[in-house]
Amino acid sequence: MTVLDNGAQQASADTAEVLRPHAEDAFADELAALAAADDRPRPARWRLSPWAVATYLLGGTLPDGTVITPKYVGPRRIVEVAVTTLATDRALLLLGVPGTAKTWVSEHLAAAVSGDSTLLVQGTAGTPEEAIRYGWNYAQLLAHGPSRDALVPSPVMRAMSEGMTARVEELTRIPADVQDTLITILSEKTLPIPELGQEVQAVRGFNLIATANDRDRGVNDLSSALRRRFNTVVLPLPESVDAEVDIVARRVDQLGRSLDLPQGLDGIAEIRRVVTVFRELRDGITADGRTKVKSPSGTLSTAEAISVVTNGLALATHFGDGVLRPGDVAAGILGAVVRDPASDRVIWKEYLEAVVRERDGWKDFYRACREVSG
Repeated sequence: MTVLDNGAQQASADTAEVLRPHAEDAFADELAALAAADDRPRPARWRLSPWAVATYLLGGTLPDGTVITPKYVGPRRIVEVAVTTLATDRALLLLGVPGTAKTWVSEHLAAAVSGDSTLLVQGTAGTPEEAIRYGWNYAQLLAHGPSRDALVPSPVMRAMSEGMTARVEELTRIPADVQDTLITILSEKTLPIPELGQEVQAVRGFNLIATANDRDRGVNDLSSALRRRFNTVVLPLPESVDAEVDIVARRVDQLGRSLDLPQGLDGIAEIRRVVTVFRELRDGITADGRTKVKSPSGTLSTAEAISVVTNGLALATHFGDGVLRPGDVAAGILGAVVRDPASDRVIWKEYLEAVVRERDGWKDFYRACREVSG
């Protein structure tokens, strides 16, 4: 066995121990298979062609029989527009309500395009300008003064220098004056370093993906100047119950494997029930369109459904018989629905009595929810 083989085995073993590997590590085999089969033109410094990037996200079967699993279940055109945007000089803004897979899509796009999804700026109310531009190693700065050796590049600066894809999560949570740091970067493809009288110019292959929650409008709205620098793609909620059940089942299965839990598909009936409850409360009407219901204050997103089912699967594994049942998901649903103890609890109890209690085949679920609801 060669040293290279030993190194590859060690890297594989290290990845296997990581609770949540980066996309480029978790799906390395699929990315390698796509690269080998991809004979289409690739933009500068892209690991895959735009067609292969879209196939990686949406799934498919390669000529050699390799199955590419879907990373995003939704309209194909949305993915195609997002990928095409990254192949131009326009930055990409993924917009949507919480739980529409904005971060997930952003990570997988960066992994497929650049082979590295880690050039990330996490937006918060306290994100400083240095997180987007650059900082300083103060020991070096005090000892030798301003120099390139003392400069600490941000993920965006690194992406510009190396022709990679940078990511900015929750852009609208970043203070407005810090957001506007991106204007020169995105319009001029240049990052000035006035302390050194220098600048960093983006090389071909550089682009940026930002995500924003459209329920955060009014927190730190994007200036019109900054918004013009982006192509905006809105990620919708799943169109149907079947599509959302498919998304939840796939993610629960992936998470379950990393946690050594049974496959989530064993509890597909409960997954469908959780998704149905979330959709009806979210939409304010039952699936058959006959009964209007009040919507609680929470978002009841697909991501929250995944969390409820994964937690329920863990309960079934460690404190049950390994089969997902109503009692395993009831407490999680209550926690997701009742965010405001005063108003949401009333809405939840009304929904239980008016909808769940009368639904055929839901008696066990009704009893489990009544038990945890008090």
